[in-house]
Amino acid sequence: MKDSKWFAEMEARIPKGKVRTRFAPSPTGYMHVGNLRTALYTYLIARHADGTFILRIEDTDQGRLVEGAVDVIYKTLAECRIDHDEGPDVGGPVAPYIQTERRPLYKEYAELLMDRGHAYRCFCEKTESEEDSGEFGRADDPCRGMSREESDAKASSGAPYVIRQRIPHEGTTTFHDEIFGDITVENSSLDDQVLIKRDGLPTYNFANVVDDHLMGITHVVRGSEYLSSAPKYNLLYEGFGWDIPKYVHCSPVMRDAHNKMSKRHGDPSYEDLIAQGFLTDAVLNYVALLGWNPKGEREIFSLDELKEIFDLSGVSKSPAIFDIEKLRYFNSEYIRAMSPERFAEVAEPYIRQAVKNPAYDAAAIAALLQQRTEVLTDIPEKLDFFDALPDYDTELFVHKKSKTDRESSLEVLKAMKPLFEALDVWDDEHILAAMTSLVEKMETKNAKVMWPVRIAAAGKAVTPGGAVEICRILGKAETLRRLDIAIEKLS
Repeated sequence: MKDSKWFAEMEARIPKGKVRTRFAPSPTGYMHVGNLRTALYTYLIARHADGTFILRIEDTDQGRLVEGAVDVIYKTLAECRIDHDEGPDVGGPVAPYIQTERRPLYKEYAELLMDRGHAYRCFCEKTESEEDSGEFGRADDPCRGMSREESDAKASSGAPYVIRQRIPHEGTTTFHDEIFGDITVENSSLDDQVLIKRDGLPTYNFANVVDDHLMGITHVVRGSEYLSSAPKYNLLYEGFGWDIPKYVHCSPVMRDAHNKMSKRHGDPSYEDLIAQGFLTDAVLNYVALLGWNPKGEREIFSLDELKEIFDLSGVSKSPAIFDIEKLRYFNSEYIRAMSPERFAEVAEPYIRQAVKNPAYDAAAIAALLQQRTEVLTDIPEKLDFFDALPDYDTELFVHKKSKTDRESSLEVLKAMKPLFEALDVWDDEHILAAMTSLVEKMETKNAKVMWPVRIAAAGKAVTPGGAVEICRILGKAETLRRLDIAIEKLS
């Protein structure tokens, strides 16, 4: 074990005086909604207090690592503009920020804990799953009463061992959580958890305590499933003589009233939501409200606004239910609030999935869609009539509200065609003027003319935009061609 000077130097490195929070994901797959919420809340706590936000990669569970998962973490945080001040890719005063690169530290601190009587070596043979879980059951470990001399001798002889926390058998441990308040547990209900595994790597339950202290973390945000482990963490802090950070345990995000969200049940990750056509800003806004109440009727907040108003007093003890329809509403609000230019830019890849003819202006089509779109992936199916007129049934020309039928539609289209042919300028103003002149000539209502022209142009009853806009985008020649097809169908 290192001498006291080494430990003093480690303590001297710890930044002090500011709020410091950390997002510490395990690179074991995708970024699910609960992970994203933890990252967001941790970030908002730091930014609200003008503090420091840290990214730490907790990769000690080597058996569950997924190739590329770290890149997913970086990419997601970057897309969400959850920018970290310290981390593996940007460095910082308490580097390294990847746990496997900090491996020598944990053994030193575990031995310090043994010297203080709060941990011991266990030489008992356990299955790999038992060791990975960090808990072997409540039965007294026969190694717990072994003298330090005997323990040192066995370790020196090469006998494999783990290091376990020595939990008091009597009394209680009380910890405070910012959401759930004070919680007291009987020490007799706690297991002597593993701190260092046989391979020398720490368990999550030990590494996170050591790292949170050495990185100066002031607020620890995690899921409420870790409430049961908090007493053990407190006992570790007390064993080292360290200050305990503020705990913020967040209740889970649920698929419904009874089930947590789960990838294996088809629940979406952040990447899935983006692939499904949701906007990052809308996802972030909605995720912020999954278990947090801003205390008012307003629901739409930018990230900068969330930094200003986020407060732990608004975090709920109750689980939050993920409602995809509510997210669709948020997304539609964000789409409508975009500038037309920005929406056209975002929508163009989806428009071009359906409209491949470059003659049709994507920006013009986007203008028809912005107020009618909830998620971007809805766009292609709305536009399939532009490249190719569908083979539609003439029953579409029958519309009770506009009082149109096949006969009246045929009359309108035959009269409309020469008026369109006579136009020298093909824009909304002149197309509308031609259609309005026919309405006046026939002494009828606008819908009596607009409906059959739109059906003829699109071959669909539901379209983004009306007859004028669709005809303008199609162009004069294609509009006339489609009117001819409709006239032939109705004749």
